[in-house]
Amino acid sequence: MAKNEVYTRLKFVLSLAKASMNSGDPVLIGDQGLHGVCLTDTNADGNVSVDVGLSVYNLSVKGHDGTSDTAVDVGDKVYLTDGETFLDVDSSAALFGYALEAVGSGETKTIKVLVTQ
Repeated sequence: MAKNEVYTRLKFVLSLAKASMNSGDPVLIGDQGLHGVCLTDTNADGNVSVDVGLSVYNLSVKGHDGTSDTAVDVGDKVYLTDGETFLDVDSSAALFGYALEAVGSGETKTIKVLVTQ
């Protein structure tokens, strides 16, 4: 199970096919905005268990907006680009949740993130 889970208010776990994922990785599911955090590594069958509920996880966040370095403040929306393992404030990507700690401009830091749907 993901060791970076901080708090769960509502946990709902999906099992789905996702190659090369590790427990604790943020993941996009489909193209309609569903997302979550892997609870398991991809198994031999190519599947992972993903928490898609309302939770707080320690996740890697980069102080970048998709074009240039920028700070991430507490309460900022953070986004995930498919194929990346870090969140940032690039609003052209998929909304993932809200930063609960700050990240300096250009820095990559593991912080608490409220994962929302």
